[in-house]
Amino acid sequence: MTPSVTRTRAAAALRMKQIALDNQSRMIRRLRAKLATERRESAATKEGLETKDIDRRISQLVEAKKEHKTNQLALEASHKTIAGLTEIGICLSKKIERKKAKKQ
Repeated sequence: MTPSVTRTRAAAALRMKQIALDNQSRMIRRLRAKLATERRESAATKEGLETKDIDRRISQLVEAKKEHKTNQLALEASHKTIAGLTEIGICLSKKIERKKAKKQ
């Protein structure tokens, strides 16, 4: 073999290695771009889920507020009923005492 053939084969081998490196570089760039896209999509999905969680929590708080108001109204009605019954009890006690006083 002549020295020029050896150099030609070596040059061809170097070119093949360079092509392989270029292909790997392109593949790395594509994979990095794909990863960045997936990260953006994941962040957007996560943000959407957080928004849904916030909306759900707001709905729960609104419902709890309504329930609290209902309970508060029921409690006030109970207090009024107890106050009315207490007055009736006091009136009956006074009548009983007056009747006892009349008998004596």
